[in-house]
Amino acid sequence: MSAVDLNSDLGEGFGSWTLGDDDALLEIVTSANVACGFHASDATIMRRVCERAVQHDVAIGAQVGYRDLPGFGRRFIDVDPHELTQDVIYQLGALDGFARVAGSRVRYLKPHGALYNAIVTHEEQAAAVVAAVVDYDRTLPVLGLPGSAWLRLAGEAGLTTVAEAFADRAYTPDGALVSRRLPGAVLHDVEEIAARCVAMATGQPVLDVDGGELSLQPGSICVHGDTPGAVQIARRVRDALAGAGLSLAPFS
Repeated sequence: MSAVDLNSDLGEGFGSWTLGDDDALLEIVTSANVACGFHASDATIMRRVCERAVQHDVAIGAQVGYRDLPGFGRRFIDVDPHELTQDVIYQLGALDGFARVAGSRVRYLKPHGALYNAIVTHEEQAAAVVAAVVDYDRTLPVLGLPGSAWLRLAGEAGLTTVAEAFADRAYTPDGALVSRRLPGAVLHDVEEIAARCVAMATGQPVLDVDGGELSLQPGSICVHGDTPGAVQIARRVRDALAGAGLSLAPFS
């Protein structure tokens, strides 16, 4: 039986503001991309999510981003690469502290939002994030988009790279994510999403935004925690993967 990892962005509230149902998703996913305080989250939220992740035997990953609470990390920031390296180390260290208090540790890193998209092609910023992981803990695997500068540079630096696919996002013919500003960028049909995930996990092609076939073969599949019906979607995806003979397990 083949195994597949199911990850989700969690801990994305701030103070009294909540986003998504972290507790419900932690009963479904196998890896938790926990926000580290720059685009979302705070100390109390990070500790709670890490503790719940340990209770459910879910791997804890650092979801790092730009320092952009008002924009939820979805706005590109032309930050100096050296400063970006320090920002990523800062976020890694913060979450790792709470993970260790909870009895675990940060087991991988995934960029968030605009940073995730920028380092698909932005060589300097991609190299800056790679440098942060190398400086902090070069044994940490990193998640990213297949074909990105980020994964290429991480691999050249000797890091373990994991290709990621998105359960509920549309793709361009070249394998990039369709911009959220465009119609149809986010999928909402539960059965369509589940079927796409099974196809991706078993090496079968899915349709891109133009109707062509696209093969992704991910090492991990992301189900977003902040979309309408996120818990229902994640549960259906997990059931569909299990029904296809796949076991669910963290990649890290």
